[in-house]
Amino acid sequence: MKRRNFLKIFPAAGVTPFVVNGHPLRPFANSKMARILSSCDGVEDRVLVLIQLKGGNDGVNTVIPIHQYDKYANLRPSIKIPEADLISLDATLGNNEQVGLHPSLQPMKALYDEGKMSIVQGVGYENMNQSHFKGTDLWLSGGDTSSSDSYNIPSGWMGRSLQAFFPDIVGVPTPEMPDPLGIQIGDSSPSLGFHTETEHQNVINLSGQDAAGFYSLIQTIGGAPILNVPDTHQGEELSFIMGVEQSTSLYAQRITEVFTAGSNSISTYPADNLLANQLKTIARLVKGGCKTKIYLCQLGGFDTHSAQILNGMPTTGDHANLLKILADAVKTFLDDLDGLGLADQVVACTFSEFGRCARENGSDGTDHGTLAPMFIFGKNIAAGVQGTNVNLSNLTNDNQLQGVQFDYRQIFTALLQDWLGASDDVLTETMFEGFAKVPVVESAAVVSPDCYLPQTVGVFDVPGRSRSLTLFPNPASIAAEVTYQSESFFDARLTLHSLGGSLVTALNVRVEPGANTFYFDVVSLPPGAYYVRLENKTSGAAQVAKLNVVR
Repeated sequence: MKRRNFLKIFPAAGVTPFVVNGHPLRPFANSKMARILSSCDGVEDRVLVLIQLKGGNDGVNTVIPIHQYDKYANLRPSIKIPEADLISLDATLGNNEQVGLHPSLQPMKALYDEGKMSIVQGVGYENMNQSHFKGTDLWLSGGDTSSSDSYNIPSGWMGRSLQAFFPDIVGVPTPEMPDPLGIQIGDSSPSLGFHTETEHQNVINLSGQDAAGFYSLIQTIGGAPILNVPDTHQGEELSFIMGVEQSTSLYAQRITEVFTAGSNSISTYPADNLLANQLKTIARLVKGGCKTKIYLCQLGGFDTHSAQILNGMPTTGDHANLLKILADAVKTFLDDLDGLGLADQVVACTFSEFGRCARENGSDGTDHGTLAPMFIFGKNIAAGVQGTNVNLSNLTNDNQLQGVQFDYRQIFTALLQDWLGASDDVLTETMFEGFAKVPVVESAAVVSPDCYLPQTVGVFDVPGRSRSLTLFPNPASIAAEVTYQSESFFDARLTLHSLGGSLVTALNVRVEPGANTFYFDVVSLPPGAYYVRLENKTSGAAQVAKLNVVR
């Protein structure tokens, strides 16, 4: 049974997850970081807001290719948006970029005209999975269908990135980081996106509740911890649930404090708009001083197999209503950030597990598809249209869009590095290395490599994983056996480091020809990712391997 399914059976008092991820590190602890803070002012305050459109948004009726309108109308005779109702986005674009927005997206047109919106066309991955559950898992895990390894990643890219971004944060409030690194809001099931392999995520709820009274509320739920948890799969799930409650208690008072200290410049967010309520809460938390780096919120209902339009009127119906909810919420959120003086700190991005089939299905709806556009919002994004319109004349035999223009990880890679300042090592740990960044961040706002985090002093001069240096068991909970195959004698220094480069333990060892075995005691270490490094004292050559410590 998967953890997220287990949580659906045993919800934590019906609460929405608030996610903490991290490892051992002291942010800004070394001299290099201190030297560059003056030129990197504001980078550490930046925030990324991810908006998950659950169900598979119909990109073809969201961003319509104007110069393929006849083909579009032929594919969708019943649900096509009338040409006269399309919102022309930008007349200066070329024919292959000219798009008409759904009429419900008028607020987004206003954001585009203000230079606060970018559309990335044709986003997905090769051979997209069209299952809601697996398709969502792939987007959240950072995977694809190319191999079994990339298809079955047990952790989430958000969790991995935050873990590598701030490796000295151990999942409890500290003076340097009193807040969780990630917050999920709007969905009572913890997201795979924040899960890590080395430790359970900690989750609490911020949905449908008054965050100002959150601490008082948390004191009334939960119960005594279960003793003698069995060493079984079910026991692991029970431990996870208890971790949720523990995390809730740890951060509840802080959340109440920052929410109370915060405010909104716009009091009248759109009524009966669940996404707007989530974004309103995020704006207030940021204003109150919350240091969380990634927020995940959601808007469901995009699985429009039927009733996508209402009574034969294509500009009405479920899809039109959802797009209006999205557009109104995001426009109000960005206006609120302007009024709060926070517009320079926040970028938002939409994503969905897949698009819809290019041809309508005969039930006033659309079936599961492949490619779809992504929207990026913020004062510091590179406004415009990235890529060209999907080609409605180049479909598969079952009328699916093909020809991926941008892998979704290219957008997330750009947001992690160019916006949040993730180092190349963070991208590697996130499993996003090798993905060319899409220039969605305004050039003047792109983080300089000198300001990338985490900043280290070059402890790992030979990065990567060694074939001759092996660790067992890995993950380890009590002790780790370090084995090294050598062809000669040499004196060496064997060290254990946190993911951020901090020295944990050092041993002077004598390496002999053949198999060499050494041991590290890890029983007292906080759970997380560490590096084992073996350096030849004479030549300076080093081997590095990653060790995960669990409890």
